[in-house]
Amino acid sequence: MSPEQTLAEIREANLSYLMLAQSLIRSDREQALYRLGVSEETAGLIDAMTPAQMMKIASGSTLLCRFRMDDDIVWNLLTSHGKGAANDGMSRLHASILLAGRHREAA
Repeated sequence: MSPEQTLAEIREANLSYLMLAQSLIRSDREQALYRLGVSEETAGLIDAMTPAQMMKIASGSTLLCRFRMDDDIVWNLLTSHGKGAANDGMSRLHASILLAGRHREAA
């Protein structure tokens, strides 16, 4: 992939992310705060953005979204596939609980 293609992909991902974030915030703010991992202040800013502002922000060369699972515990819980459907469900639930706790700490 060329550098130009990479930048185009980043811009597309940014715009998609902003549109999704704004839609989530407008439909269910509390769920959006949890799912996006953003503060109330950030949610307010995203909610108030015009399409032109979203296009301008999305056109940068830096990804706006990031991985929230930054430790081995959560990654291991989410990737422990192939160990049975029941265990997979419990692992995902455990990972969700860990992420929810981190969201509350950040808020």
